[in-house]
Amino acid sequence: MLTLDFSFLDWGVVSGFILKGLFFSVQLTLVAMIGGIALGTLLALMRLSGKPWLAVPAAAYVNTLRSIPLVMVILWFFLLIPLLIGRPMGAEWSAVITFTVFEAAYYSEIMRAGIQSVPRGQVSAGYAVGLNYGQTMQFIVLPQAFRNMLPVLLTQTIILFQDTSLVYAIGAYDLLKGFEVAGRNFNRPVETYLVAAVVYFVICFSLSMLVRRLQNKIAIVR
Repeated sequence: MLTLDFSFLDWGVVSGFILKGLFFSVQLTLVAMIGGIALGTLLALMRLSGKPWLAVPAAAYVNTLRSIPLVMVILWFFLLIPLLIGRPMGAEWSAVITFTVFEAAYYSEIMRAGIQSVPRGQVSAGYAVGLNYGQTMQFIVLPQAFRNMLPVLLTQTIILFQDTSLVYAIGAYDLLKGFEVAGRNFNRPVETYLVAAVVYFVICFSLSMLVRRLQNKIAIVR
């Protein structure tokens, strides 16, 4: 019969294992979010450019990555890239590159929807005052698109934080790995995984509530 014992939870000791993993998970989330939004915005602009030589490759990139499980992409980058460059890349760098490239496909669709939510009259007004396509996007469309899509972008970032636990598959020391190491050291794996679930829930639920408040605030301003 399975019995649970949480008496081993000396947070002064356990936190040492966990904080190291939490730092990497947060760092990975922020870097992948910034890089993913930047690359995703570029992909969205390519798809909306109306030029097939830009739109087709961007659509192929987005549709391909959105059709493949993230854990497979993580393993591909970790195992195949070192073969191509001739030297090991390391689990951490592999995770950063993989998440940035992968999340860009999802951020791209969010940004594309945000750009399309801006009335066409705004674009026409930009052209009327002498702005070109790039200037119209930079100064008129994208600021409004970011504002419209900010809650969705942040929600995707919460999902990104949850997905960072998948780097466990390549041995990167993330938050889940910290709990796993703590459980192995105290020989209480079941309890530590349960605590890990609670920690992930508290972090993600709290962030979701903040996003909801932000969404309500933006709705009031409109």
